[in-house]
Formats: sequence, C-alpha cells, structure tokens
Amino acid sequence: MEKLFIVIQYIIPQHLLSRLVGILAETKVSWLKNFLIKQFIRAYNVNMGEAIDPTPENYVNFNTFFTRAIKPDVRPITSDKKQLACPVDGAISQLGEIKHGRVFQAKGQDYSLTQLLGSDSTLAQEFMDGQFATIYLSPKDYHRVHMPITGTLREMIYVPGKLFSVNPATTRNVPALFARNERAVCIFDTEIGPMAMILVGAMIVAGIETVWTDTVTPPQRTLKTTRYTEDARQPIVLEKGEEMGRFKLGSTVVLLFGKDAINWQEKFKEDSPTRLGEALADITG
Repeated sequence: MEKLFIVIQYIIPQHLLSRLVGILAETKVSWLKNFLIKQFIRAYNVNMGEAIDPTPENYVNFNTFFTRAIKPDVRPITSDKKQLACPVDGAISQLGEIKHGRVFQAKGQDYSLTQLLGSDSTLAQEFMDGQFATIYLSPKDYHRVHMPITGTLREMIYVPGKLFSVNPATTRNVPALFARNERAVCIFDTEIGPMAMILVGAMIVAGIETVWTDTVTPPQRTLKTTRYTEDARQPIVLEKGEEMGRFKLGSTVVLLFGKDAINWQEKFKEDSPTRLGEALADITG
C-alpha cells in the first residue's frame, strides 16, 4: 500500500488537485463548510478548547478554521535568552548537522543544501557545516509558524516545485523531497547569525502565507527572490515567539542555522513530538 501511495503521487496532477481542494476550503456555503469543519474535528480529534474561538460555526470557511488562532497561554514561549523556541506544533522528521552540503532526509535519502535554497550557492555557504531540523505538521496540529528567535527579514525566495505529500511514508520514499516541493525560503539575520525558515508546500496544501506578504505562491510559477534589507528605513523585525507564517493544510518547516550557532536539545530525535514555544535548542557561545 505504501508503494502504491507513492506511485499515485507521481501520476496524479498535483497542482490541479491542490487548487481544487483550495477552492473547496475557501467556500463560505454555510452547510458545506460547517460539515467539513465538524468532520475534520471528529476525524482528527482536534482540541477546540485551545482555540480562541472554539465554535466551529463561527469560522467563515474551512481555511480560517484550519489556521485558527490559539490562546496565548496554552503555548508559552521559552523566555531563556540562551534557548531557541520551537516554531510549531508537530513532530521531528530529522535533525542534525549539515554534512558536506547535504541535508539528511531519511535512511538512504539526503538532498543538496544548495538545491533546497533555490540553487543559490552563495547563500548555501552561510549554512555549510551548520545545523538543520525538519518538523512535520500533521493535519491535527496548530498550523501557524512562529519565530524561534528574534530576526530581521533579509530575503524570501519562492521556489516552484512539486507537491508531493510530506508525511513519513513519502519522506522515506521520494528522493530529495523537500528540495523538490514548492517552498518559501525565508532568510533572517539574528544575533547568532543567519537563520533560514523554509515553509514547504505539499499535496492539497491550498497555500503558504507569511505575515508580510499574505499568500506566497505567485500566479506565475517561477523562481522569485524578494530582498527586504534594501530599504533600511522599514526593516521587518519579528520577535521571538511572534507569528511569521501559516499553512492552509498541513506541511513541513525546515530550519537552518550556521556553523557553531546552536545545539539541538538531546531529547529531540526522529519522531519526537514538538510543541510551539518549548526549548528546541541551546545557543552556543
């Protein structure tokens, strides 16, 4: 069944299917959107007690429900200045050292750091021999992405690509998955050096948004780089714990840091659950 699932993903029109699901997720037809939301809550045992608005009928469509805000006190952000905060609820897919310009994906699978960053070899040099973490967000998880550390946005690279599922089965079987899928590469300058937060699209993900651009996916699917530090009068600075983006349906976040900047907390291994705000890594130096 796992092999059949992978084969089907190669065959089906990934982008067309995802856009059709996106249209459905935006519908405001009351009975339909209420049905979709309630079925989803039931299927995935979503804890609506954490939501600022716990009433399913109050959401204007499925996407507003899926990207719902949660109460601030249910996800406290670590206040330790020597710790990185976890940016999302989810589970660790992999984490560790970037070795020889390669990022580990799964047993027998890795991919090029340069390819991940939109084929920008100069940018890739900033993360050589650094650290990476790949965090998978399942459908039941909170789907807003927050800052692990205070940072100033330097640039964002939209990289067009495929829309394979990013669940564990696909991660094990599709080579260079995260460097093949559509993604938004967000580069921040921080007190510990450069940080990349890469929001990876996936099958039936209706969109990726950031707080500074709303929907990232452009009408024309071509690589696009936007630089934000050229106008120093209005820098985009996001504080630790502040929201930076969100997914309309589930996906993956890849974090990159430079050499000798951080050490991941020992408790985090493959498949370890994560919660927004908890200590994810210790800052070195």
